[in-house]
Amino acid sequence: MKKAFLPIADTNSHTLILGTMPGEKSLELQQYYGNRANQFWRLVYAVFNEPMPEAYEEKIAFLKQKGIALWDVLSHCERVGSLDSNIKNEVPNDFETFFKTHPNIKRVFFSSKNAEKYYSRYAKKLDGVVYSALPSPSGAHANMRFEEKLAIWKNILNE
Repeated sequence: MKKAFLPIADTNSHTLILGTMPGEKSLELQQYYGNRANQFWRLVYAVFNEPMPEAYEEKIAFLKQKGIALWDVLSHCERVGSLDSNIKNEVPNDFETFFKTHPNIKRVFFSSKNAEKYYSRYAKKLDGVVYSALPSPSGAHANMRFEEKLAIWKNILNE
């Protein structure tokens, strides 16, 4: 079984971005969106028109400064490779406890349709919280140009 990361969140977090499950490179590096082919960090920094640092710790501090929490829908799963389509025997994270301990979260964005699908299967949408799916930053989601993804991410994250 592959095990996901703990959430990155604090008391100032008002927005939660949910992925499905870390890919192989992310698990190897022990970093959210650690695969350089994934556009997550590039998109986040472009949304705020900020230069992207190399250091992972600086990226995490930036998210917290912006009130953005980061987590995955699944806590554990079996999967060969990094594709969501290979996920089996998944176990969801405990969202009930997360939302109780992070009551300021008012927006939840899914970084893929699969993350939204798994969330809908295992967790309930809360009243007073806005939910929306973003175009996937994955390198496997190449049918949309970076600029197109960025326009949508900016529109949604800057609301």
